[in-house]
Amino acid sequence: MQHENIDKEKWDRCIENAANGLIYARSYFLDIMSKNWGALVMNDYEAVMPLTWNRKFGIFYLRQPAFTQQLGIFGNFSINNDVAEEFINKALELFSFAEINLNFANEYKRAAAIRCNLILSLNRPFIEIENNFRKDFVKKIKDNNLIFEVSDEAEKAILLFKQTYSKKLHTSESGYENLIQLCLVLTNKGQLLVRKVSSQDGKLLAIAIFFKDKKRIYYILSTTLPEGRKLDANYFLLYHLIKEFSEQNLIFDFEGSEIPSINFFFRKFGAIEQPYPFVRINQLPVWKKWIKKIYDYYKFRSKESRI
Repeated sequence: MQHENIDKEKWDRCIENAANGLIYARSYFLDIMSKNWGALVMNDYEAVMPLTWNRKFGIFYLRQPAFTQQLGIFGNFSINNDVAEEFINKALELFSFAEINLNFANEYKRAAAIRCNLILSLNRPFIEIENNFRKDFVKKIKDNNLIFEVSDEAEKAILLFKQTYSKKLHTSESGYENLIQLCLVLTNKGQLLVRKVSSQDGKLLAIAIFFKDKKRIYYILSTTLPEGRKLDANYFLLYHLIKEFSEQNLIFDFEGSEIPSINFFFRKFGAIEQPYPFVRINQLPVWKKWIKKIYDYYKFRSKESRI
């Protein structure tokens, strides 16, 4: 289904009612983060699959938008391998190349990889949640004389993240611009959280952006400044964010990670795995495969030269 033919009201109702509904699949999220998106729709929006596409060298392909961890198939029934095969095969009638993430509730036996996500249930008293934290870092946090604050500086948080990590992450300029626009929309919807940690003299040590819906809080990005690293400011920030939303029927979604050091950091909070499939399919004609290989090679060299 083409973007302009999607009934956004029915679409968002499907995502909201789906057991596996995620903020990334809401129409207002996709409208900003993947302006070209289309969709596969089962019957009268019983299940849906966003198709986030782009075009290069005359090739239309499916790709994962920036700051969008999981998409795939959403519905209020079991998305088993047969259902996933049906949707993905239909998508491949339209696109010959795909590198996309499905979501945690999608079973797909032909996945190229199973990626790691970590989550934490907040539906408990904080003392119970804290009991599962690593004891060594809890002591550090309680000894720190830092200040945890609510902030409205989303754009500052994004620009600081870009300045600090852009060489490692290679997110496009449009990805950051779209994220700033999305934060404005989510602010109006009451779905944006910005939290920061400062020293006693008001110096910024760490700042983070989270998205929130009725089911989850999503850890989108954070930046810890050099002095903040010495004082474990990011531990302090997450500790108090989790405390702030404890005893609510929410899941804290750490959004990863495949990077061992970050994975280890998240597990210190008692997080558990909720993996999701990664799909890579290449049915391009041979000459188009060569074009893509050449493009990927020079793209890699370009990134390498900026390190």
